[in-house]
Amino acid sequence: MTFSLGQIAEQLGLTLVGDAEQVISKIAPFEKAGEQDISFITNAKYLPLLESCKASALILTEQHAASYSGNVLLSKDPYVSYAKLAQLFDTTPACAAAIHSSAVIDATVELGEQVSIGANAVIESGVKLGDGVQIGAGCFIGKNARIGSYTKLWPNCSIYHSVKLGEHCLIQANTVIGSDGFGYANQQGQWIKIPQLGSVVIGDSVEIGASVSIDRGALDNTTIDSNVIIDNQVHIAHNVTIGSGTAIAGTTGIAGSTNIGRYCIIGGGVGINGHIDICDQVTITGYSMVTKSITEPGTYSSGMPTQANRQWRKSMARLSQLDEMHKRIVSLERHQRPEAE
Repeated sequence: MTFSLGQIAEQLGLTLVGDAEQVISKIAPFEKAGEQDISFITNAKYLPLLESCKASALILTEQHAASYSGNVLLSKDPYVSYAKLAQLFDTTPACAAAIHSSAVIDATVELGEQVSIGANAVIESGVKLGDGVQIGAGCFIGKNARIGSYTKLWPNCSIYHSVKLGEHCLIQANTVIGSDGFGYANQQGQWIKIPQLGSVVIGDSVEIGASVSIDRGALDNTTIDSNVIIDNQVHIAHNVTIGSGTAIAGTTGIAGSTNIGRYCIIGGGVGINGHIDICDQVTITGYSMVTKSITEPGTYSSGMPTQANRQWRKSMARLSQLDEMHKRIVSLERHQRPEAE
């Protein structure tokens, strides 16, 4: 797959400074780019290396392009332009082609136009699939589920009964949506299961990584708004709500009935307690533990950064002494106070 620089500029809506006929065959990292490659710069550390770059073209801001004599596509945000360019060069195959003869599809299923269903998929009664839906091999779609137009499911996804997925969603392999939430009552040491009577409702243009589990609600629904992105191996418990534009990195766990606002960024390995609220535009750095509500936008962190083992052992030993040290300080302060006149 090749494009001329002129074609790329037109497709991306960028201004070209240079040879419109230059052929581009792939996108390459800045330091490895060569003939017929295009690259980009978002990190200022590469600026001194501009003239030594062997790429046939670069995507640069107007400010950075002033110090480069080669072919340039001018962009206000080179990283966003790179993302759009990568879509032009994307050769990812469809999740499924046509409807495979081994797929098991109930007679009551409503299929939109140009639906594709892979081998050994199972689609149960009452399901509705919108136009252009792609269901990968081995997927399971439970009774009365709804999947919006142009949504794609990679192999072995399980979508439980009555779950609703919006349009233009992308679900990676082995993800489970709508499994039972962790709901039990304890009767004299015996766990009594609480049937989960809600469902999961997911908006449009949501992307969910591989091996994610999203539990159905106990009474109300678990809800994920449009334009949310979720990385691999995230767990979202029952009755969680996630606002639009939020991004969640891998291995994060969100306990039940927590409400997460819009345009939040949650780092990898974060643990979020149940029954709390996180307001809009909050960033939580990786491996933080969130135990109470966050009511002000901003960046929040917890946890201990890596240290050399010897230093870490000393730090832990001192940490265990904090309570005793506190008592000694209080005692010293009490004895040093001047007596009241």
